[in-house]
Amino acid sequence: MIKHIKLITFDLDDTLWDNRPTIMKAEIDTRKWIEDKVGEVEWGDFNDFLNLREDLIKEDKTIEWDISKLRKEIFKKKLCHITPKNFRDEIVDKAFEIFIAKRHEIKLFDGVKESLYNLSKKYTLGVLTNGNADVYKFDIGKYFKFSISSLEARDSKPNRSHFDMALAQVNDVTFENMLHIGDHQINDMDAANNLGIDCLWFNNNHDKWEQNFKKPDEFSSWHDLTNIIKDKYER
Repeated sequence: MIKHIKLITFDLDDTLWDNRPTIMKAEIDTRKWIEDKVGEVEWGDFNDFLNLREDLIKEDKTIEWDISKLRKEIFKKKLCHITPKNFRDEIVDKAFEIFIAKRHEIKLFDGVKESLYNLSKKYTLGVLTNGNADVYKFDIGKYFKFSISSLEARDSKPNRSHFDMALAQVNDVTFENMLHIGDHQINDMDAANNLGIDCLWFNNNHDKWEQNFKKPDEFSSWHDLTNIIKDKYER
């Protein structure tokens, strides 16, 4: 039996674009700007970042899903030696402005724009992201009816808040009428599967399926997506 899909939701980072080079450049450029202002800073490694994140979440639970606030609080911790406090806070605010601007300097995967254009003519499209990228800052934003971030959901995938909020955006839609597309085996595929939502796995790195439920259909090129959906749901 072919499902009647009305709503398609998409993850953003690493699904519509490769996020790693974007975030790395944003980090490097922002840190350089900060050090040009205040001198050398001890940033630590990735484990230090994770430990600091956990410490900050213990102090403020909202940081777990408000990653913009997390970013600012990390800057504050790393610059705690800077005085006066007003000067430090000015540096933090400006640094975040620089970071978030750089964070939006993305390069879409080939075929994304064309696929979204084609799909938007037949389906309602939405965004479900744990990140803080604003899809409406890009030209492709015009194809999406809504975008729900972890800040707006006050939660993170794989928890269901994003998906429940998605249904509230569209009339006469249930999880049975929904298709979710993303790259993450847990945050996207497992989350959707647990709710009875059909899903498609974007796997352009040829990763091995490591979950204990049936692997969903996958694709590695956005040029194939429109036909995959057509063959599966429009026959």
